[in-house]
Amino acid sequence: MKTFSLSAQPRTDLGKKAAKAIRKEGKIPVVLNGGDIITLPYERTLAPGEKIVEIGGGKALITTDLTVTQEDVRNLVYTPDIFAIELDVNGKKRMAVLKDIQFHPVKDSILHMDLLEVTENKPVTIEVPVKLEGHAEGVKAGGKLTLSMKKIKVKAPYTAIPERVVINVDNLGLGKTLQIGSLHFDGLELMNAKNAVVCAVQLTRAARGAAANAGK
Repeated sequence: MKTFSLSAQPRTDLGKKAAKAIRKEGKIPVVLNGGDIITLPYERTLAPGEKIVEIGGGKALITTDLTVTQEDVRNLVYTPDIFAIELDVNGKKRMAVLKDIQFHPVKDSILHMDLLEVTENKPVTIEVPVKLEGHAEGVKAGGKLTLSMKKIKVKAPYTAIPERVVINVDNLGLGKTLQIGSLHFDGLELMNAKNAVVCAVQLTRAARGAAANAGK
């Protein structure tokens, strides 16, 4: 993946009223998840923006509340590309990926973002764009190639995740489908259902007519 540099500020004033005020300033509330699991009670002094979220069994996670500007994330969000995000929080570098984003239902502005902190050794699940290459046999026979899944979900360390997965369709025949279960990419675990259809060559009216004439 390409790397996207993003500056963020710790957010200590929480709640709906504070979030509304932040948005009026052209900023976005962000939660950075994915820190190490800790055992309670926890003695270390928390940094600005950090808070402890209990997950049960005497365990908890440290999450970080941040703010970023709408302008700074425009090229991160409004693009089909995926990125590893290099966060700069008061001079400290932390790597993350975008996990969730909430948009205003009318204005399409960003209301909230969830990021997941990542390391080189810890696998992460993320959706990767699909690119088809080649000329399908079924298309040569008059069919139409359709892409059903623009992204597929993969699991791997973020350093091993490509910008896109490339699928060759040369051998895809007329009326045939290509499913997740038939795909393999080195270093990537595919997380979608094995019977999920990625692409297909559909029969067109012209192809049906040609097939009918050939059978006479």
